[in-house]
Amino acid sequence: MNIQEIADKLVAVCKSGKFEDALALYAPDAVSVEASAPPGGQRETVGLAGIRGKGEWWVANHEVHSMQVAGPWPHDDRFIVGFKFDVTMKPTKQRFTMEEMALYTVKDGKIVREEFFYSMG
Repeated sequence: MNIQEIADKLVAVCKSGKFEDALALYAPDAVSVEASAPPGGQRETVGLAGIRGKGEWWVANHEVHSMQVAGPWPHDDRFIVGFKFDVTMKPTKQRFTMEEMALYTVKDGKIVREEFFYSMG
């Protein structure tokens, strides 16, 4: 698959809400980097098991009321996808809107790195 095909497939999977299915697009040693460390976690996660665990933590701790996915915007071996979530943090019952951009890097037909950008305000 070329970069556009990978990007389009990732966006389609995200729009369907089946984020777990996106892992098929990732290299086994892919790296995921957050703008800040999640509670009890680290900013950087390496490998599919760790990335899957981040997803499981998200689902366990957030109720998603609505989601918008924008893009992709490819550039050489990278592409950007925009996300906007209306969520409630389950432990605190706090509802908020979260917007983030994700930068994905592709090598040998697989996503090898994802970086999330969002405001911590």
